[in-house]
Amino acid sequence: MTAPLSEAAYVARIDFMVELASRLHRYGTTAERLEGAITAVATRLGVGCEPWSNPTGLILTFTDPARATGLRDITRVLRLAPGDVDLHRLVESDRIAEEVLEGRLDLADAQAQLRALDAPAPPAVRRAEIVAFGLAAAAVAGLLRLPWLDIGVAGVTGLLIGVLDHLAESHPRVRAGFEALSGMVAATIAVLVGSFIGPLNQNTVIIVSLIVLLPGLTLTNAVNELTGQQLVSGTARFAGALTTILKLAIGVLVAVYALELMGLDPVVRGSRPQPAWIEWVSLAIASFAFAVLFRASVRDYLRVMGAAAAGYIISRFVGEAAGAPAGVFIAALTITATGNAYARWWQRPGAIIRVPGIITLVPGSTSMRGLLSLMQSHDVGAGQSAVIAVTNALGALVAGLLFGNLLLPSRRNL
Repeated sequence: MTAPLSEAAYVARIDFMVELASRLHRYGTTAERLEGAITAVATRLGVGCEPWSNPTGLILTFTDPARATGLRDITRVLRLAPGDVDLHRLVESDRIAEEVLEGRLDLADAQAQLRALDAPAPPAVRRAEIVAFGLAAAAVAGLLRLPWLDIGVAGVTGLLIGVLDHLAESHPRVRAGFEALSGMVAATIAVLVGSFIGPLNQNTVIIVSLIVLLPGLTLTNAVNELTGQQLVSGTARFAGALTTILKLAIGVLVAVYALELMGLDPVVRGSRPQPAWIEWVSLAIASFAFAVLFRASVRDYLRVMGAAAAGYIISRFVGEAAGAPAGVFIAALTITATGNAYARWWQRPGAIIRVPGIITLVPGSTSMRGLLSLMQSHDVGAGQSAVIAVTNALGALVAGLLFGNLLLPSRRNL
């Protein structure tokens, strides 16, 4: 039996909450959900806590009402890198916190288990993530029913970007320019293939090759935080997403213009000749690739894949009947309510359903296409059209998230 939480040292309780908060931040939890989770844990541990979260840090102020003034307040300031979605570690962090609150795990063991989550992934897992970059790019090209050459080029380019992502983890200089380098790789391969092998849907292939890096989920989270009055976090996250899109576009344009100066003239065509069954095979492959990229536990693969496929299917068929914004809205509402139901009745994080369910709805590719059109052809009209399309998609998506939470509120923050 573990000691009652009320007997745990004040500093030990604070250390546990700091450890937990930093893990939730690192695993891609938004400000509102992170602050809600930490406040709930602090209440059950008998400690007052005022958390403040933003994409690059945390400020946590703790208070012990039983202590004298001047001895009871402790503030921890943490400088953290922007988080990335890691469903397995998020689920494990949630499990550890629940076991502490239920008295089945003491604080020292809980901190040890949280720190154990920092262990590097096995080489086989890293190789699977690299392959998933290629699978996701090829599968999204299949969803768009592009020609086989386009699908193959997107898959190979995505695989190379996955290798570059792996190298960037251990090379800080590569990481600093990773998005621009990825854009250059995607554009270079597309132009070379279009010049020497066969015609391509050039911009579409480039965007699909970069699909894993497009910050559509970040844009959605940013607007969602802004609507939830998380103004600092939402603004910072929005600016980060726009910066990522800009870096990707700069890399693409540098490569295109450099190859143009070398005399290359790629053949560009607009063609989507694939039969309907390619779309559904591609959806299954894309769902699997997202399960790998979101680092879900193997036991959650079917749930993650089902959520990703459901979001796409609902938005597609409702969109055909009532328009694209309605499709995105209904899909987001359904996925959010389902995720909340899963968290409420299965006592596990609803992010397992919510995050993969909205990934096919986010407007990252639309914003990238608009920026490329604006910068390549100086077509202000195309840029304005893209802004309107992104705004409509984001508005419908965030509305679906809000009304989904109203339809079936979650009893858990994660």
